[in-house]
Amino acid sequence: MFLGHYGLAFAAKRATPETSLGTLTLAGNLADTVWPLLLLLGVEQVRVVPGWMTTSPLEFVAYPWSHSLLTQALAGLVFGAVVWVIRRDTRAAVVTGLLVVSHWFLDVPFHRPDLPVWPGGPKVGFSLWDSAAITYGSEALLFGAGVWLYATQTKAKDAKGSLALWALVVFLALVYAAAAFGPPPPTANAVAWTTLSLWLLVPWTYFIDSHRNLRPLPG
Repeated sequence: MFLGHYGLAFAAKRATPETSLGTLTLAGNLADTVWPLLLLLGVEQVRVVPGWMTTSPLEFVAYPWSHSLLTQALAGLVFGAVVWVIRRDTRAAVVTGLLVVSHWFLDVPFHRPDLPVWPGGPKVGFSLWDSAAITYGSEALLFGAGVWLYATQTKAKDAKGSLALWALVVFLALVYAAAAFGPPPPTANAVAWTTLSLWLLVPWTYFIDSHRNLRPLPG
């Protein structure tokens, strides 16, 4: 799951309107922003195996710290606590904390049984990446619904607020299409460096939100 994580972050703006899209994006993708760092440090491992699954060439050999349910739950508690300390907003703290943990639950249907429940514990996954129709349909549905919810919850204050939003939507769609239909990455290090570049999307989404206002509630 890739676009779906961003879609859920967009959608979460409905649950906590005063929370920046940047914070929601970071929460929903925290596991994938930490993962490349652990790959480069040699703490976790991935292999590029063309044909490994119908829609993914990545064999996730070991990622007990970035992608186990237990560590993501703990990370969600810490993330939510930090948001509460900064904002004193219980709703924002709960929503962002749950977004962190949502990453594991969105991944489980698509991965092979390689997602640990806790480091060194049992692994789960239902292998839906072996179905192109389900994979691409789910990604498109979650991402499209999330973008629609965000776009109808907010309105641009200026041209930047509109251009930056739709440029991000197009960029994410192109990145996903390139990964889905292009050649597999040459090495595991290439996977790590490419994924690490997604950190740039966090300031991008903060910028988008700073140039958009909440729409007035109907009635």
